[in-house]
Amino acid sequence: MRKLKYHVACTVDGFIAHKDHTIEGFIPEGDHVTDYLESLQNDYDIVLMGRKTYEFGFQFGVTNPYPLMKQYVLSRTMETSPDPNVELVSENIIDFVRELKTGTGKDIYLCGGAYLATTLLTENLINEIILKVNPVVFGSGIPLFSEAIKQTDLELIDSKIYKTGVILLTYRVKH
Repeated sequence: MRKLKYHVACTVDGFIAHKDHTIEGFIPEGDHVTDYLESLQNDYDIVLMGRKTYEFGFQFGVTNPYPLMKQYVLSRTMETSPDPNVELVSENIIDFVRELKTGTGKDIYLCGGAYLATTLLTENLINEIILKVNPVVFGSGIPLFSEAIKQTDLELIDSKIYKTGVILLTYRVKH
C-alpha cells in the first residue's frame, strides 16, 4: 500500500505561507532544496494539491508544476483544470485518496494546502508528515492545518539539520 506524505515547508511558528499566500522568508536555495527535489523524483509518482496550492503557481505562469508525476487537484470549487496534465477531482475526494493509496507504485506527495491536509488527517489518510522548518517566524499566516484538529500522535522517524538553518523533520502518524 502506498503512503500519503504531507511534505511541506513551514516556519518555526507553523505557517506554510503568509496570509496573502506569499512565501517571503523561506530559504530558496541550499542543500535542503537539492534534497527536496531528489525526493520528488525518487520517492513519489503522484502529487495531490488543494486549489489554492495549485493556483499559487499561476503567478509564475506554471500550470503543470510536477510534470514527472501524475497530478491531481482536489477541489470542490474549481470547475476545470487549466492544464491537460493536471486532473481535477471534485467529488468523493476521500474515497478517491483511499483508492490511490491501495494502488501500486511510489508514495503519494501531498504538497498542500492546509484545508486538504486537515481533511485527510482527520480521515486518518496521512501516513507521514515531513516538515522543512525554515528559520523564520511569520507571526500569522496560513497554518499547516486549516482548523482545529483532533490531537494526533506522531513518532519522529528521521531528522536532518542543514547549514542554512532549515531542519527536516519526518514524522510517522500514529493511527
